[in-house]
Amino acid sequence: MKSTIFRASAFTFLALLFTNSFAASPTLDKVKSSGAITMGVRESSIPMSYTTGDSRFDGYHVEICRMILADIKDKLGMGTLRINYQPVTSQNRVPLMQNGTIDIECGTTTNNTARAKDVGFANTLYVEEVRIAVKANSGINSISQLAGKKVATTTGTTSVQLLRKHEKANGVNFDEVFGKDHADSFLLLESGRADAFVMDGSILAGNIANSKNPKDYKIVGEVLSTEPIAIMVRKDDPEFKAAVNDAIAKIVKNGNMPKLWNKWFLSPIPPKNIVVGLELSPATKNAWANLNDKPAEDYQKK
Repeated sequence: MKSTIFRASAFTFLALLFTNSFAASPTLDKVKSSGAITMGVRESSIPMSYTTGDSRFDGYHVEICRMILADIKDKLGMGTLRINYQPVTSQNRVPLMQNGTIDIECGTTTNNTARAKDVGFANTLYVEEVRIAVKANSGINSISQLAGKKVATTTGTTSVQLLRKHEKANGVNFDEVFGKDHADSFLLLESGRADAFVMDGSILAGNIANSKNPKDYKIVGEVLSTEPIAIMVRKDDPEFKAAVNDAIAKIVKNGNMPKLWNKWFLSPIPPKNIVVGLELSPATKNAWANLNDKPAEDYQKK
């Protein structure tokens, strides 16, 4: 073994040292030894992370994660890396990260201080605005008009809490109804079992675009919150988080982010070739220019 190292070139020797150092983390060691990694994905978070059918998954965050994992694979000196896709929900995504079922979560998870006690977050590449979706003929245009209405949200999310905390919600009483995932929550609105659906703007826009009659719905009201949506990793593995952030920096530097935005938010996407039609926000553009992992609470201070 020693003779092999001594015969190697200086470049190869340094590369081996780098690879060994790079892999000094539970997640990277697992990836290196197993040749596989498990990505947590969502089934109905169009266009961020969703199924396109036949157990295939795609979306803005899913594609970014595949690019990240390709970079990590190369740095580990691996010829191939198998990606296993594990659907997660708003309720189980954090526990599944904590218990090792998933290694990286590429969905629509808000980076906030409460969750940061249990998991880690990579640098933000999408900043969300929480809004309200209603039927176009509902007459609802603001929070004050939700009094006495049924408001849908997805189990395990923070959207309705944000609505209740909004200053314009004072004295506005409404009933909360829950969907098991975002598609189910939108179905509550679509079927008339809810008068409004409170959620991330991208999810609202994606579900509306994917509905039978998109013109029957609109996004209204005040912005309830501005939140960083980030790729989630394990809290006890800073080396893996650093590897993910190194890959993110490379993706940004190479000018890929505007192309990815155009692909997933402004162009027809599979499987139905819908167009979400969500323009790039100044907040997301600023996140690309100033990479950071600040929690949602920092955004509310502005």
